Amino acid sequence: MRRGIAATALVASVALAATACGGSGSGDKASGPVTITWWDTSNSTNEAPTYKALVNEFNKANPSIKVKYVNVPFDSAQNKFDTAAGSKGAPDVLRSEVGWTPAFAKKGYFLALDGTAALADKSKFQASLVTQAQYDGKTYGVPLVTDTLALVYNKALFKKAGITAAPKTWDELKADAKLVNQKAKVDGFWLNTAAYYAQPFLYGEGVDMVDTASKKITINGAAAKKGLATWQSMFSGTGLHKADITADAYAHIEDAFVNGKVASIIQGPWEITNFYKGSAFSDKSNLGIAVLPAGSSGSAGAPTGGHNLAVYAGSDSAHQQASIKFVTWMTSAKTQTQIALKNATLPTRSDAYTAAVTADPGVAGFQSVLPSAQPRPALPEYSSLWGPLGTELTKVAGGKESLDSGLSNADTAMAKLLPDYSK
Repeated sequence: MRRGIAATALVASVALAATACGGSGSGDKASGPVTITWWDTSNSTNEAPTYKALVNEFNKANPSIKVKYVNVPFDSAQNKFDTAAGSKGAPDVLRSEVGWTPAFAKKGYFLALDGTAALADKSKFQASLVTQAQYDGKTYGVPLVTDTLALVYNKALFKKAGITAAPKTWDELKADAKLVNQKAKVDGFWLNTAAYYAQPFLYGEGVDMVDTASKKITINGAAAKKGLATWQSMFSGTGLHKADITADAYAHIEDAFVNGKVASIIQGPWEITNFYKGSAFSDKSNLGIAVLPAGSSGSAGAPTGGHNLAVYAGSDSAHQQASIKFVTWMTSAKTQTQIALKNATLPTRSDAYTAAVTADPGVAGFQSVLPSAQPRPALPEYSSLWGPLGTELTKVAGGKESLDSGLSNADTAMAKLLPDYSK
């Protein structure tokens, strides 16, 4: 699973620490090119080969700079970088999940990039993505790829059930799931219990986990309870798959969908290439992508995810300037187009959505739902809130505690992460 909810606390490995060159003085100008290290947190199988090739291309075109590529598993990268940066041994460039960016900026680990070449094309980037890379009025990352969640569905199974359009509300999705089960003899919908996938149910009631304007935790309020009661209802009923609370739930859901065992799920564009590997989507046009159903407020929304390229503030000037040049090149329209064509991920700038890129139905489909994506609040601790919420929601979905108890426990846990917020 590429989506980071809350990285597992792990100690940085000696091997990775050894590869970090920030502040190490490697690549002295007198002895050759400036050597910078990039920690790439992309999927090592589906995406990393493209980034490795791009690094080689950059190195050939820029003999005064040598980029050393290191692929770091996403789930451990946040804590590895935190440990390395605290000891002045961090990489010069990090592929930072959007939620990590303000948190590391707050700690002083990232270099503000305003006024540098890295943001010279700022107007070309989706404005909300630039906002998500900011903290306290300054910009600490350049958007590399973006994503959001959508309802992805099997058009053939929907057609077999007589369904002609994607559902607009959660009740319509329940009805469609029942029809699929009756007509196509497979489940119509399977929901992941992770907190990130519950976020749209909050947005559908016009609420979030917290209200940053009033500095209040809202997860245990009436609106959040209403949205998550709807979320809970998606695990029981004809055509609705029961909650999978095993460690391999993500893989189980994905495997069932790509092989036609379930008609619809909530998922992000990071799985596009995997969708196409399944028997159900050997014909790519069979993949349906729609805005998520709306809640009782009439609103539909999904969280905005993605990754920025950020520069380590602890590097010396030569390394920072080399890093900025690399980041500028990696986030250019040409390079983002190459990444999209190879990895089927979503560019962050308008001029990278070329005809060739949007010819992929998966990319075009997710591009069409991006307007419904909601930026995360400018709160460094925000991404960490999914940890305690996910712990409780898994118990709720598995029938081990009530929704009221789960949200009360999540509220208490969040208060410890946000001591200056009221409940």
